[in-house]
Amino acid sequence: MLKITEIRMDYEKEQIGITHVPEFSWTLESDKRNVIQESYELEIAEDAAFDKKIYESGKVKGDASAQIQPDNVKPESQKKYFARVKVTAAGEETDWAETSFVTGIMDNKEWKAVFVSAEEENDKDNSKGTYVRGEFTVAKPVKEAFVSVTALGLYNFYLNGKKVGNDQLTPGWTSYRKHLCFQTYEVTDYLKEGKNAAGAILAAGWYKGKMGFDGLAKRRNHYGENTALLAQMVIRYEDGTEETVVTDESWNGADAPVVFAEIYDGEIYDAAKEIKDWAEADCKDGQWKPVRKLDYDFSVLTGQGSGKVSLMDEVKPKKIFRTPAGDTVIDFGQNMSALIQVTAAGKKGDVIQLDCFEVLDSKGNVYLDNLRGAKESLQYTFGEDGTITYRPSFTFMGFRYAKIVSFPGEPSLDNFTANAIHTNMERTGFLETSNQDLNQLAHNILWGLKSNFVDVPTDCPQRDERLGWTGDAEIFCRTACFLENTYSFYRKWLRDVEADQTAEGGVAHVVPDIISGNEGDNWLLEQGSHSAAAWADVAVINPWTMYLTFGDKEILKIQYNSMKNWINFMREYSVDYIWNYKLQFGDWVALDAEEGSYFGATPNDLTCTAYFAYSTGLFVKAAEALGCTEDVKEYTDLYNKVVDKFQRTFFDENGEMTAQTQTAHIVALYFGLVPEKYKEKTVQGLLRLLKKENDHLVTGFVGTPYFCHALSQNGHVKEAYDLLFKDDFPSWLYQVKMGATTVWEHWDGLKPDGTMWSADMNSFNHYAYGSIGEWLVRVMAGLEVDEKKPGYKHAVIYPRMGGNLDYVKAEYRSVYGPVRSFWEEKPEETVLHVSVPVNTTATICLDGAKEVKAADGLNFTAADGFMQAEAGSGDYEIHFVR
Repeated sequence: MLKITEIRMDYEKEQIGITHVPEFSWTLESDKRNVIQESYELEIAEDAAFDKKIYESGKVKGDASAQIQPDNVKPESQKKYFARVKVTAAGEETDWAETSFVTGIMDNKEWKAVFVSAEEENDKDNSKGTYVRGEFTVAKPVKEAFVSVTALGLYNFYLNGKKVGNDQLTPGWTSYRKHLCFQTYEVTDYLKEGKNAAGAILAAGWYKGKMGFDGLAKRRNHYGENTALLAQMVIRYEDGTEETVVTDESWNGADAPVVFAEIYDGEIYDAAKEIKDWAEADCKDGQWKPVRKLDYDFSVLTGQGSGKVSLMDEVKPKKIFRTPAGDTVIDFGQNMSALIQVTAAGKKGDVIQLDCFEVLDSKGNVYLDNLRGAKESLQYTFGEDGTITYRPSFTFMGFRYAKIVSFPGEPSLDNFTANAIHTNMERTGFLETSNQDLNQLAHNILWGLKSNFVDVPTDCPQRDERLGWTGDAEIFCRTACFLENTYSFYRKWLRDVEADQTAEGGVAHVVPDIISGNEGDNWLLEQGSHSAAAWADVAVINPWTMYLTFGDKEILKIQYNSMKNWINFMREYSVDYIWNYKLQFGDWVALDAEEGSYFGATPNDLTCTAYFAYSTGLFVKAAEALGCTEDVKEYTDLYNKVVDKFQRTFFDENGEMTAQTQTAHIVALYFGLVPEKYKEKTVQGLLRLLKKENDHLVTGFVGTPYFCHALSQNGHVKEAYDLLFKDDFPSWLYQVKMGATTVWEHWDGLKPDGTMWSADMNSFNHYAYGSIGEWLVRVMAGLEVDEKKPGYKHAVIYPRMGGNLDYVKAEYRSVYGPVRSFWEEKPEETVLHVSVPVNTTATICLDGAKEVKAADGLNFTAADGFMQAEAGSGDYEIHFVR
């Protein structure tokens, strides 16, 4: 039994609106062990019968089943193509497995549409929604139709009164002046013969709405002052002719019932202002006025085939209660980024208002202070008597609770549903242990990701910030790549990382960059808006992490110049290979900071130079993977010089680190910067500093992600588990014990007595410290990548048992199929269950094994204090004594 279970294009099951030929991959299933693909055939055609083929690979020998890039294929714009694959392996041949993809507008010179706006120039400070609409005639039977759409602002697009697609917050947030995505939809079934109408509701969104925090010189209109729609539809008729429908100055506009919509502040909807049948061809309302054409640079448009924001998990409220202060509050039981859907009966003029927030204060009352200037409110006014269902469209809220400010009648749980909103990514990683607190931590990490991957990797989803802070994105990337299929998400965002780099290669603190040139009187950012160590290193670390996760050289090719330019920036601004530059966040919000400071005690010279070395070393590996031999030589030399300087500067003549902080020792160890002769002394130094804090961490953004790694990689797995399982302040499990459902920004965001960390920066939904997730996966569960054969083409299964855990189960759904590690402690033995996908291999390592009792056909040999065996594809059960 050999079969193809699924085909993917650029690691996604579906691509609608791409403007490049995708890479193909497929997963195989077999009832045999040790199965390796022998050959494949790939075909692409214009029709489902494959009579009109535009590509045939022929029989290609080899085991490549991912990153398959068809050559010399030139698909047409706004068209559906069909692809199929079959494979031979182990003397068998699969049936054809089929998929399809849809192209967007392949060449921006093909755009005939123009951006049209219903706003006036003096609406720049207005947060209202607007309608735009146009009519067209379908004269003959339609074979197929596709529409490509984008907006300056946010849009919901309609055909004949029906919303097109399920995407939310389109076209998303990019560095609009340099990169604007458009979406493509198949709309054949939306059309009818005769008169048709197309239209959209537009809102300010990230484009012209309020973005940023107090102190910035500009708080809104970062990219433009008016919303506008761009749409181009091709209709292909059964008789072989085709017609194009576009937005142009024949369209009309009007004010929409969305009277206010902002990312931070929520949405106000007045149903009395609805225009009946506005998106229908027979709309007779007289409120319409001609639209204005807005100029825009079409060269920045790119098609987005996947990775769009959607409504995801449905969360039902747990209870409605009254606070001591007398407020009525809904508790959804989960902190999240979401939109609340309300169903209610009311009379004309009745108002529903819900104000969202994260936590209750120490007395159990509504706590809004940490939202700063954000309102997070939804308001609906009935336009007539009756029952309505309403959910906002042009905002999102970060909350667990909602205060019912006004509501017609007595509210009940059935009136409310929350829909989590984030980029549509498939869950790929699963983790379960015998410890429920640890399971809750894993849950919190996952929901921190969901809450903050709303088109860009934001720092938080609730207050008036929600920016793409590069440091958070960098330290969490490995964890994120395990939990969800982040390929499309990061690929899109990394394009903006490069777009917003300075001419010298500096990387912005936030991407998209709304800070540079806009620092104003913000006390922090006036010191610099780009190029902080650990933050800017996202330009190198994230592409490299994606390469490890997916085995994809394409992302290295796409980001190579960006990576290189960042290394060159550090080299240019280093002094004798010590790098430091303007504003550095250092070990941000570490607990060893001076009282009242956000900056940890580890010197910036050390953290900056450590990252200079680390990123340069990763760039050398990327250059090796791409065969860039001259760069390998040049940057290996640079790497060696930086490491040498680090060692001579930050270690004294006795081998002690000059900075006696936990983070200094952690980065030196994890980044491989410790002279071999001082390695054990550095490890002991870290243990001493840990003991000094009563075995607790005092690390911030730089040290925390690698703390457990620095311990476990150097023979101290027990101490890593001990640190992980601390449950008093400060620790990961302290938050769990305090009832957290996501990861907090501060170790003590909520103190044991119920009081709060300072309200100016106290998010209860911040994924950064969730970066411990990668240690849980790579070390505790033992799912590791082989850098020489990335993407789990060859996996290393090496779980380190400990923590008094009875079992740990982990699964990662790789591009080749599920890789699994499940270990359990029995009274007399340890049992390890392993799954290796078809067309891959693995090295299985047994932690502390003294005797292998049952090897399930594997040949284990002793190696460096553990036992290991090489395994082909299949499921294995190994029994051993530790």
